[in-house]
Amino acid sequence: MKIRFQADESLSYALIQAALRLEPSIEFTTARQAGVLGLGDPEVLAVAANGGRLLVTRDKATFPQHFADFIAHSESPGVIVIPPHLTIAQIAEELFLVWLVMDAEEWVNRITYLPVEI
Repeated sequence: MKIRFQADESLSYALIQAALRLEPSIEFTTARQAGVLGLGDPEVLAVAANGGRLLVTRDKATFPQHFADFIAHSESPGVIVIPPHLTIAQIAEELFLVWLVMDAEEWVNRITYLPVEI
């Protein structure tokens, strides 16, 4: 199955737009569309999991531990953490490549930092 992305609150709309410019058929839900603005990490992970969406975040400080806690009792479609040194163009290209060559099943209960080694 194709990957469907879910942005958390830390992801800019410009980044989502850049990814969609590379491939308009990518499903990329914003934090606002998903209703996760202002929610804590565990709730954001639950919304992404319920929607079957791979969560994309810039929050490397708290998401890894919350993700570990989450998968101890639930299944997650996975998380991609974006490091601060990458540009919007680099991030968009990396997400496009992930979407292009990987299946959603490969991401279950996996957390990875960009760039992804495929």
